Amino acid sequence: MTTASLGQRRGALTLSWTFSRYRTKSIHTLTLVVFDTLTILAAAGIALLGRNQLGIFSPATHLLVDILPAAATFVGLWLTMLAGVGAYQIEKVGVGSAEFNAVLLGTFFTAGALGVAAYLTAYDLSRGFYVLLFVVGLPLLLVERFLTRRLVRVFRSRGMLCAPVLLVGDHGHVDEIAAVLRRATFLGYRVVGALSATGQDEVTPGGLPVLGSLDDIVPALEATAAQAVIFTDGALPSSTAFNRLARQLEAKDAQLVVVPGLTDVSAARMNLRPVGGLPLVYVESPRALLAMRWSKRLFDVVGAAVGLVLAAPVMAIIALAIKMEDQGPVVFKQVRVGLKGQPFYFYKFRSMSVDAEQRLRELTSDQSGVLFKIKSDPRVTRVGRIIRRLSLDELPQLLNVLKGQMSLVGPRPALPREVAQYQQDVHRRLDVRPGLTGLWQVSGRSDLSWDDTVRLDLYYVDNWSLLQDLMILTRTVGAVLNSRGAY
Repeated sequence: MTTASLGQRRGALTLSWTFSRYRTKSIHTLTLVVFDTLTILAAAGIALLGRNQLGIFSPATHLLVDILPAAATFVGLWLTMLAGVGAYQIEKVGVGSAEFNAVLLGTFFTAGALGVAAYLTAYDLSRGFYVLLFVVGLPLLLVERFLTRRLVRVFRSRGMLCAPVLLVGDHGHVDEIAAVLRRATFLGYRVVGALSATGQDEVTPGGLPVLGSLDDIVPALEATAAQAVIFTDGALPSSTAFNRLARQLEAKDAQLVVVPGLTDVSAARMNLRPVGGLPLVYVESPRALLAMRWSKRLFDVVGAAVGLVLAAPVMAIIALAIKMEDQGPVVFKQVRVGLKGQPFYFYKFRSMSVDAEQRLRELTSDQSGVLFKIKSDPRVTRVGRIIRRLSLDELPQLLNVLKGQMSLVGPRPALPREVAQYQQDVHRRLDVRPGLTGLWQVSGRSDLSWDDTVRLDLYYVDNWSLLQDLMILTRTVGAVLNSRGAY
């Protein structure tokens, strides 16, 4: 596409570009502020009610009169602290744990600032109300942010609240990044075009329109209403040229994003340190050994024990249904490969016919490679279809967790025949205990290719953290209810 044709579109779309940029960011930010305000007010109401009704605090006849004048102060202070730690930065919200970390940090700062302010001004703030406000408010804010994130993702999956972006780089990298952004709709990016070194081709092999070269980036940005420019690996010009380009885009309020050559490394392992004007990225060692610490094991034992108690009635009903259907065994035992290549018996509720293993040779996998998966497996029983769809067949693995053979969160437990086909680097999956759930499950389960499964498992092993485990467990609930890839 020529610069002249871009210029013809530019005048008509400049206003819509500005409004689109303003609308997408502002609506998202305003929504968060409104929801946070309502949540804080709800927490204050609950704290006020609890202060008078719990009976563990001394009676206060004028509590409401004392609290109301300070309501606007602590609500405003809380919102200000959240904004100060980045809880409303679009780059932080919606993805990863940075948003929740900001809510935690902002809440702690608010508690400290409110306590100090009440002390210095000698304000008669009820201590019971103060404690309950933050004890109730923090969990409510975290739940509200989680539900807001889910709502935004629903809108983005339908093409709303998405920011149009331009990709810069060679065609191969551009198409690869475009495919990732189309698949990961929750990121909120909609690719509208590409820029290449020469700008001679009309479209990339993947079908993206080529809008010119780097020299055309400003008119292309305006003409397409793009809100961000993403430079793929190797697409960056010299540092001087890049800084010049950044200054040109400064007035356009366009976000610059760089896809680094580092892949599958979590942000927690990277530290950016400017040395002599050079932004050097220091990468910490992989964290597989951290996943073997006592804290994760304690978390597994407590979680599995509580899970077994809560799931006992459901497990009893499932066992009865399986037994009544064909009189076969309730639990299916199979040898799997665990930590450091050690085999163990893996427990599941039986979801297939009794002769499923003998009939395996008659079937052909829907996937190429190591994994054997069939969407419409004729061996699955009627009860099996139900419990597989809801992942209830996995509940007996809580016993494996208690025995130390598995973890609540970890890589997919592998069969011996799969391990026999592993390439050398894939054996890294065996450096931690396999998991009842994991990144593979919350990212699509059986819909994933073998390469994607390996990539997710290796990412988990190398970048383990307890917070990541908690987030995966939370996402598992949505993955189970969604039933995506469950067959």
